[in-house]
Amino acid sequence: MSSVEKKNFEEELEKLNRIKTEVAKVVVGQSELIERLLIAMLSNGHVLIEGVPGLAKTLTISTLSQALNVDFSRIQFTPDLLPGDVIGTQVYNQKTHEFSAHKGPIFANMVLADEINRSPAKVQSALLEAMQEKQVTIGGTTYKLDQPFLVMATQNPIEQEGTYPLPEAQLDRFLFKLCVTYPDFDEEHEVMKRMASNKALEEVKNVLDPDEIIKMREVVDQVFSSEEIEHYIIRLVDATRFPAKYGLDHLNRYISHGVSPRASISLLKSSKVYAMMQGRDFVLPDDVKTMALDVMRHRISISYKAEADEKTTDDIIKELLSSITYNG
Repeated sequence: MSSVEKKNFEEELEKLNRIKTEVAKVVVGQSELIERLLIAMLSNGHVLIEGVPGLAKTLTISTLSQALNVDFSRIQFTPDLLPGDVIGTQVYNQKTHEFSAHKGPIFANMVLADEINRSPAKVQSALLEAMQEKQVTIGGTTYKLDQPFLVMATQNPIEQEGTYPLPEAQLDRFLFKLCVTYPDFDEEHEVMKRMASNKALEEVKNVLDPDEIIKMREVVDQVFSSEEIEHYIIRLVDATRFPAKYGLDHLNRYISHGVSPRASISLLKSSKVYAMMQGRDFVLPDDVKTMALDVMRHRISISYKAEADEKTTDDIIKELLSSITYNG
């Protein structure tokens, strides 16, 4: 890396640290969630966040959008939501006798799909084109979405009545599935003190803008990944499909379907961003291991046998990480 590239690298890293500081003015804890959301933004990927109500998922996302200085919209998914409520629809003008497109809330840089599993399949499918192709079709006309474009969806894991499981094709389009847990004792004490007060929350300063985010993605592309790292990622991915090839025959009864090629792409991209956040311009095996759970947990389909034996996708991925060695 040249001296100019190194300077750019250090500047971008400093901005990322400033974003974390700004978000921390409002959000207590959740440092890993904030970090993963930033990684997703720089990897040009979407995020599915699972956690019980009240864990500041929505607050974290909205606060991050302020620090990034991007357009933000929130869609509350409900059983009566229609596809047009998400992407928009055509509106008839009685004066001109013409139809015009009324763009929906999907036209933003950062879209929060709150409780995404509360809406039926038609609404889920309305997101697919936007998430994958970064475009929306209204009345036969295709509209490109502004960049950067990121969907952050939340779902409640404990209440299944009146919910609709996300289709596998849609799940695969999420870069990460993040599981948000309860805060620790000190964090919850701080949350209680802040939220029990009638004082307004601290103002979050803008650190970046959409153009700078695009430029930062170009800096991420400069992070080096060796062939050995890339082969390691492919072996991890391949082991979810054909575990017997890697001496893990017993996993055959637990895995119904392994991960898709999107998993290997996502794992490499996110590992590069994570390496950059650690101040390195090259990827290590530990970067891959750190990202593996979030990238693959929603892409592996487990069998009834796994559920009967209380084996989760995280358990399977951890076993793969301990068994598949890096040959560097």
